[in-house]
Amino acid sequence: MQEVYSSGLYPDKFICHQKNGNQIEVEEQGTGKRHQVLTFCTNDVLGMAQDKEVTQAAIDSIRRYGTSNSSCSVLSGRIDLHRQLEEEISAFKHLPHTQLFLNAWMALQALMDGFCHLAVPVQGFQHTRETIIFSDVLNHGCIIAAVVNADNRSGKMFGHSPKVRVKAYRHCDMDDLERKMRRYVRPDDRVIVISDAVFSMDGDVVPLPRMLDIMEAYPGSVVVMDEAHASGAIGGKGEGIYDHFGISPQSVIERGIVPIIMTTFSKFAGSAGAAISAPNRELIDLLDVSPTSIGTISLPPPVTAAALESIRLVRREPERVAKLQANTRYLRSKLVAAGFDAIGETNVIPVLLPPDLEPKSFARALMEEHSIWVSAIWFIAKPRLRITANALHTHAEMDQLVESMVAVRQKIGGAVAQYA
Repeated sequence: MQEVYSSGLYPDKFICHQKNGNQIEVEEQGTGKRHQVLTFCTNDVLGMAQDKEVTQAAIDSIRRYGTSNSSCSVLSGRIDLHRQLEEEISAFKHLPHTQLFLNAWMALQALMDGFCHLAVPVQGFQHTRETIIFSDVLNHGCIIAAVVNADNRSGKMFGHSPKVRVKAYRHCDMDDLERKMRRYVRPDDRVIVISDAVFSMDGDVVPLPRMLDIMEAYPGSVVVMDEAHASGAIGGKGEGIYDHFGISPQSVIERGIVPIIMTTFSKFAGSAGAAISAPNRELIDLLDVSPTSIGTISLPPPVTAAALESIRLVRREPERVAKLQANTRYLRSKLVAAGFDAIGETNVIPVLLPPDLEPKSFARALMEEHSIWVSAIWFIAKPRLRITANALHTHAEMDQLVESMVAVRQKIGGAVAQYA
């Protein structure tokens, strides 16, 4: 840790004291210094976390149920709000069966436990088919953790489970996926392809139509979409990756592929938690016996109520999604016009910096000199600033961001020519 500190790898940390839309008062942890900043690093993409209807729903749920259910769902921790939220998600994602989890990490681990293993011994039944999982190399850490651990988790502890094999393919490279599926899939394998729908650090979108074309050659294969940054953000109605490409989950089922969707609530739904949606009840019931389901509390009432009200608002008011997408286009165009290398295509806007502009110093200058807060990423992939547009940003605020970035670039980089 001393080496981490001295090399500047340890991140600056900030404590939020109050929020008013995108105006936030933050305190530097350690120094106590305070800043009033305009944020471009929140994942609250539709502004639901401060929406009056959402916050009121959370307050009302506390009055009715208290602050916690104090048990797991299969014992005494299930409330009617859970059922309502599952039904709302199923309608939103066009898959009839849904189960809730505390977060994405737990949801995906439960999926791997349930699908790959038999955690509860069933007399006279033996699970013998191996599973092979294909995963994009830039998938989120929750996916990586789940698939890496898929061969040594709960199912292995309770009895015999067949082997699980994991193969990575190059980022969004469907030719590479196709080659690897042809090479590694064996006749009796159970096949899973899992990917982020929108990639959290590159801001790009998985080429789902091509992926499905490839998977059609493997009847019964399972496609898992992590829609953490897709829900509420892409598609005409904000429904995510299938909406974005004009594909229905039912049409995927008709092609012999099983669609599974993970929805998370920490970005578009002003809350926390996650859900797995699938076309059949049996697969969802498998998740109940995972330790990350049966061994932990259910979603607390205010968290559940906030997510439920947020999804209802998105479905009733798609103009919120349209505003987010319009802001995304505007900010991206302004950054490109100013000579910045803004990659991807969504409201997650990574700006790659040249080697002589260090992201951490750049972000600190934005905060201290211009009162703007962006995320600096310097410990994965290429160094970058990770900017997020949201539906509450005004054109004036986005102009202020770009003008401030130009000023910082000129002051600390002297690298204007590199952006020309």
